[in-house]
Amino acid sequence: MSTLIWVAIALVVVAVYLSWTAGRLDRLHSRLDAARAALDAQLLRRASVTQELGTAGVLDPASSMVLYQAAHAARQAEEEHREVAESELSQALRAVFEEPAQVEAVREAPGGEAALGELAEAVRRVPMARRFHNDAVRAARALRRHRKVRWFRLAGHAPFPLAFEMDDEPPAALVARAEH
Repeated sequence: MSTLIWVAIALVVVAVYLSWTAGRLDRLHSRLDAARAALDAQLLRRASVTQELGTAGVLDPASSMVLYQAAHAARQAEEEHREVAESELSQALRAVFEEPAQVEAVREAPGGEAALGELAEAVRRVPMARRFHNDAVRAARALRRHRKVRWFRLAGHAPFPLAFEMDDEPPAALVARAEH
């Protein structure tokens, strides 16, 4: 009889541990969803501000067209092409704002100071949001790789989390201007 009690206690301990692990995994997935939503919001904000700047008339026509098209492509990209479109937007921003003279020309235009401030803030927040998202992905992946999670299918039907890899290097002249 005492052996049966010990087996029952062991089963209860294992069940409690597996339940705790499943709860932890669920919290990680919730954190991952929140981080992805924040990243999407920051990417959308960056594309919107860039698109507004491209149509504001404060840039030369070629720069306006480059920014507008890159921002439009980033906003309209399907999920499987989003990383590439966002990287192309980063490259377009660096191409347009690679020279401090371009930043100063925009700043001197009516409404340019506010537009540059908003763009600099949006560009600065994207790498942070991406870092938070990728940290959440790393934590969820680490837990999902454990045997106990795989054997007992504690992740359920949740898809395996994927990192968001993109070129998010901000334009140097824009960042230098924002720091002043």
